[in-house]
Amino acid sequence: MHIEPGVVDGAKMALAVATAAASAGIAAKLTWDTIREDGPVAMMTRSVLATAAVFVFFQVFPHYPVGISEVHLILGSTIFLVFGAGPAAIGLAVGLLLQGLFFAPTDLPMFFVNVTTLIVPLGGVALLAKRIIAPRTPYVDVSYVQALALSSAYQGGIVAWVAFWAFYGQGFGAANLASVASFGGAYLLVIAIEPLADLAVLAAAKLGAGLLGRPLVSSRVYQPA
Repeated sequence: MHIEPGVVDGAKMALAVATAAASAGIAAKLTWDTIREDGPVAMMTRSVLATAAVFVFFQVFPHYPVGISEVHLILGSTIFLVFGAGPAAIGLAVGLLLQGLFFAPTDLPMFFVNVTTLIVPLGGVALLAKRIIAPRTPYVDVSYVQALALSSAYQGGIVAWVAFWAFYGQGFGAANLASVASFGGAYLLVIAIEPLADLAVLAAAKLGAGLLGRPLVSSRVYQPA
């Protein structure tokens, strides 16, 4: 979902700075919740693991330019379920920054745009999970329907933000509309794949129940909250 450089520029970038600041506030709230529940060591450990996972998703997994942006298999709901919301937020932001610093410096001017596009939908997923997953349900028992809802919410949020930035930066011309439509259509494949990845990872977690009580994964993976 790396929006192409130049889509938003000049004075319009001020809005991106403001939304990125709001995203930082969301990430800080999610991080504090994790520290309060599981402690700072668990928070730092999972953040490092989430950052490594995001970096692999961005840089190693196949990614293709489609329309106004790039299509990535981000697996945002997967890292949310495994590591928790706070580490997922840090992993997304830091992973995006590391990729820009070391592999795609031309993307750095769009960092505020792209980090907003990643973090705000994650905050929505955290709220949705509280509504659709019963409080006493460990994440290893999440159903396909619930995983699909979380994935759809996250990827749908990304598509919505990409569309917003495209229209905000470039207007509603026919070419821009077609570019946004092609990007949104390509992301339907990601929405179809991600719930399967969620369930596969959680199924593997059932086999690794020895991680219970360790700071490597979210305590909610195994324990009812």
